[in-house]
Amino acid sequence: MTRRFLAVTVALAATVAFLVGLVVAGSMTPAPALSATPPVVRTVETATTRLAIATASFADVAERLNPTVVNIDATARGEAPRRRRTSPFPNGPDIFERPQPSDPEGPRRGAGTGFIIDAEGFILTNHHVIEGADRIMVRLSDGRQLRATPVGSDPDTDIALVKVDAAGPLPHAPLGDSDTLRVGEWVIAIGNPLAYEHTVTVGVVSFIGRKLFDRSLDRYIQTDAAINFGNSGGPLINADGQVIGINSAISSRASNIGFAVPINQASEILPQLREKGRVSRGYIGVTLRDVDEDLQRSLNLASASGALVQDVTPDSPGARAGIRTYDIIVAVDGRPIESNDSLIQLIAAREPGSTAALQVLRDGRSMDVMLKLAERPRRDRPAATEGSRPVPSTYRGSPIGLSIRELDDESAGQFRLPEGMRGVIVSRVEAMSPAFDADVERGHVILEINRQRVGSVEDYRRLTDRVSPGDILTMYIYKPELGQRTLETIKLER
Repeated sequence: MTRRFLAVTVALAATVAFLVGLVVAGSMTPAPALSATPPVVRTVETATTRLAIATASFADVAERLNPTVVNIDATARGEAPRRRRTSPFPNGPDIFERPQPSDPEGPRRGAGTGFIIDAEGFILTNHHVIEGADRIMVRLSDGRQLRATPVGSDPDTDIALVKVDAAGPLPHAPLGDSDTLRVGEWVIAIGNPLAYEHTVTVGVVSFIGRKLFDRSLDRYIQTDAAINFGNSGGPLINADGQVIGINSAISSRASNIGFAVPINQASEILPQLREKGRVSRGYIGVTLRDVDEDLQRSLNLASASGALVQDVTPDSPGARAGIRTYDIIVAVDGRPIESNDSLIQLIAAREPGSTAALQVLRDGRSMDVMLKLAERPRRDRPAATEGSRPVPSTYRGSPIGLSIRELDDESAGQFRLPEGMRGVIVSRVEAMSPAFDADVERGHVILEINRQRVGSVEDYRRLTDRVSPGDILTMYIYKPELGQRTLETIKLER
């Protein structure tokens, strides 16, 4: 019995061990052998998969694109000082620019980046990198230094095209489609920050369509990819290895906030830069703004789509055709206009001298306006006058948060206001007031309120004394720092 019992016990133990082994083996995945062939990765459209693929490809993208990136050294004799491109907006960005020498009459030397866009040696960079340069030297990734010839430049978008002549075809970067770019996409910047050549940094797209220097043309891509002085003119590249932007500016107040010109904006003007060396854009001569809910309500506008005219430049095509403030342009040659940006892009893409048929809404009535486009002038903004602040107010509109006073000849001269301007001048804006929230500032001139002229403090008092919480006022304001008139909606808190 003892032997039989022992045999049965051993058999049962072996059976139980075998079954436990099967259960454990079925719940585990064996580790692959070191010599095993890597498994095929299937493409699954998930955020995690796209992130893994993008991360793994950064080194490959940098390896492919690095030979197309060049260092640019621009030297000027120094007779004419370089004109800095400044932003009219508070805490505006800085262009990438090497600090200038202490001797303003001595030679100036600037450094930047560029990238080759075809085998013939055409190179895209920033206008401010080569502006005023008497000699442009380009250093390729293989160490060769070549003299570059300026081909064309566009100060309004800060884009320039130069060319080098090499012994053979040069590696060049493929251009992508910046219109398909999305916030949150991975991007790569390659450049020469602080003279550290071919530095590669990675980040994401933070915002698309930033307005930095010119509200009418700017569509900057904002990124947190680390970029610095010397990156100017270098490529911003997507995870597919295509250039989608030209690095151009950085935040003046924070690190890792950079801006790039969309590559589509450069592609649109490349033919003109190659053929004419400059860019000609169509021009109506009006300043615009979008129609939002508050503006539509306060002005009793019938439509929320289209581009609302804020100001008309004297002797411009718009002025000669009879365009007026408060007109809403809803179509051009039958093509609907959804916003002021869409109108600007459409008109700027047309040749000066061509005609355009505008459909305009005026006081709820539709009308057709024919005009001949002029050439868009370069915009030179007047600088804000330092130390010229209004004296304390003579009347205070407490519900709105404004203190205003009469506009006299002395104030008109201090702020370089257009001759004959009539209105009242803002002398104080209360913090966190409705006017403060609407970006009204000291020194602004109030011309109209809800389409009624404001020629005196008494007019202002009459139009604002009876406002109630929840009311919306549309003020027609002249801003000296921009040199233009704008419409600002002021919504009184309930």
